[in-house]
Amino acid sequence: MNKLILGMLTVSVLAACSSPAPKETTSTAPAAPQTSAAADTSSSTAAATSSQAAPTASADTAAAQAAADAAAAKAKADADAKAAELALLDKRTVYFDFDIDVFHTADKEIIMAHGKNLGKVSMLKARVTGYADERGSSEYNLALGQRRAKNTKKALVAAGAKDGQLSTVSYGEEKPVATGHDEAAWAQNRRAEISYDIAK
Repeated sequence: MNKLILGMLTVSVLAACSSPAPKETTSTAPAAPQTSAAADTSSSTAAATSSQAAPTASADTAAAQAAADAAAAKAKADADAKAAELALLDKRTVYFDFDIDVFHTADKEIIMAHGKNLGKVSMLKARVTGYADERGSSEYNLALGQRRAKNTKKALVAAGAKDGQLSTVSYGEEKPVATGHDEAAWAQNRRAEISYDIAK
């Protein structure tokens, strides 16, 4: 009987030892709320990004405006230059001092404009006509008018015209534009005129 009781106790003890240990329950801790310092840092970063983007956009706008202003200024300058060139091409007479066959320095821009124009448009042909005032013999004035025409032609070629586009002729003291007999009239008659003909 004692053996039976002892055997049962042994079985009970063994059964108790072999039963699994209770499982521990683990819980995940909730995320800690964002502290004030972290929130401030996040706000500062966003503000910094925004403040960097604003100057960049502003700089791009300023650059685009500057480019547009530069293009407009160039277009205006080109238009002004074209208008000035056309105004010079409307002038076809250069003037000379008494007994001189070199035109006035003030008329150089007229020669430059016509020479450039002839150089650009090869189909154009022009005639340079030389004149003198009434003083001197007819023969001398014809020769002086011819020298004036030839020197004007040389200047036109130097400015861009082709030699073959130009011809010269002298009328001396004939065909005056002013009929007076004083310096004011003579100054207008000492001239060379450029006239255009389209080549055929």
